[in-house]
Amino acid sequence: MKRLSKKQKIIIGCSIAAVLLIAIIIVAVVLLTKDDKKDVKPKEQEQISKPKEEEKEEVSIIDINSNSRPFAVMINNINEARLVQSGISKAYIVYELLAEGGITRLMAVFKDADVGKLGSIRSARDYYLDYAMENDAIYVHWGWSPQAQIDIPTLGINNLNGLYDQGFYRLSPGEYPAGLAYEHTGFTNMDNLKAAAEQKGYRMTSDKDSLLSYSDKSVDYSKEKSYTDATNVVLTYSNYTQVTYQYDAENKNYKRINLNNQANIDHETEKQVTAKNIIVYQVNCYQIAGDEKGRIKVENLGNGTGYYISEGKAITIKWSKETRSSQTKYTLEDGSELKVNDGNTFIQILPTTGKVAVS
Repeated sequence: MKRLSKKQKIIIGCSIAAVLLIAIIIVAVVLLTKDDKKDVKPKEQEQISKPKEEEKEEVSIIDINSNSRPFAVMINNINEARLVQSGISKAYIVYELLAEGGITRLMAVFKDADVGKLGSIRSARDYYLDYAMENDAIYVHWGWSPQAQIDIPTLGINNLNGLYDQGFYRLSPGEYPAGLAYEHTGFTNMDNLKAAAEQKGYRMTSDKDSLLSYSDKSVDYSKEKSYTDATNVVLTYSNYTQVTYQYDAENKNYKRINLNNQANIDHETEKQVTAKNIIVYQVNCYQIAGDEKGRIKVENLGNGTGYYISEGKAITIKWSKETRSSQTKYTLEDGSELKVNDGNTFIQILPTTGKVAVS
C-alpha cells in the first residue's frame, strides 16, 4: 500500500475535524430546542392549542343553531282541566297570565320537541298574541275571544285553530275523569301541528334570536345587591289561582304546586312539572268595560322591575317591551343583559293586585 504524504494526512485530519464540529453543532441545536419546549408551561400550551374549545358554548334546552320555528300553544289551567293537562314539561318557555274570572291560562312554547299528547287546548286571548309574536311562533288555540279574533288576521299571525283546522282531536270517554266538561277535552300533538302548519303553507323556519340568553355554566349573581335566598316562591294571581315553587336542591330546579298544595302533574310524562328558571313581574290588568264574559285588558307594554329566580336564589331584574311584536328585554339592575341557566323557564306575569312572596 502506498503511504500518504504529509500534506495528504493534514487534509484528511482537517476534514475529520470539520465533520466532528458539524456533528457537535447539530446535537447542541437539538438539545437546546428540546429544552426550550420543556420551558413552555402546560397551561400555555393548552391555551395556544385549544382556544376555540374553551370558548364553545352548548345549550341543551334548545338548539340555538336550529332555525326551526316554534309553536306557542294555549293550555287550559282551570282546576278540573289539570287532571288531564299534558305536554307542558317539554316546553322551553311557559307564560302564565290572568284570564277572566281570576283563572290563568298557560302558553307553552315548543321548539324541536317531540310531544305525543298536548292539551287541553283552550281559546286565544289578544295579549297572548304579543308573546307568540316575540318568539316568532305559530300560535295554537281552540276558539278565540272577540279581541283575538280581530287581532290575529290584522297582525298577520300564523295560527292553528281547533275550531277549523286539522290536527286536533277530542279525548274519548274513558280517557278522562267522569264529569270533566267537554270543553276541557281538546288535544293535539306536535306531529299533527307540524303537518297542519305545512298544509296551510306557513313558514316553518325562523331567523329570530332566542328570547332569552342562556348560559352553559351556572350563572353567578352573588355580587348583585338584591341577591337573596329563594327556596320557596308563592305567586298569588287571585283568590282562585296561586302557584308555589319549592326548590329541589338535589336536582337544582323548582317543583310546581297549585292552590291547595296540589302538585302540578304533567300527564304526558306522569311526573310533577318543574322549572329551572322563573321570571316574575307584575302589570296592570282590569276588566274590559261592557264585556259580558268579564274578559280583561293587560297593559304589558312599557317597563318595570321583577325577579329572576333560579337554583335557590333570586335577584331583582328589569323588563321592557316596546311594541306588541318586539321581544321583551330582561336586564340586571345596571342594564346589562340577563343570562339565565340552561333549562326551561316559566314567565309569570301577575296582575298588580296579585302578590309575590320570595323566601
